[in-house]
Amino acid sequence: MIRASVYYPSAEGSTFDHEYYRNTHVPLVQKAWSPLSVTIEKGVNGPHVAAIHVTFASMDAFNAALGAPLTGDVMADVANYTNIAPVMQISEVVE
Repeated sequence: MIRASVYYPSAEGSTFDHEYYRNTHVPLVQKAWSPLSVTIEKGVNGPHVAAIHVTFASMDAFNAALGAPLTGDVMADVANYTNIAPVMQISEVVE
């Protein structure tokens, strides 16, 4: 299984609309990519204000998701909830 994690590092002057993210952006991600699961995190203490973890059955499934027709909409929507440049981590889930 493959997990794509997107982190939003906290920085002075950064903004992040958690409600928009949860209610609008993440449903768009689910519609565009049909992942196996999605977990949203709201940072309480630490270097990130938010994170999302999206799992796929395989690397091929992840790559197919990125090539989906709505991927451009997902990427363009980032500006609607944050001014933070997201950081992505792709991991193989081993347990």
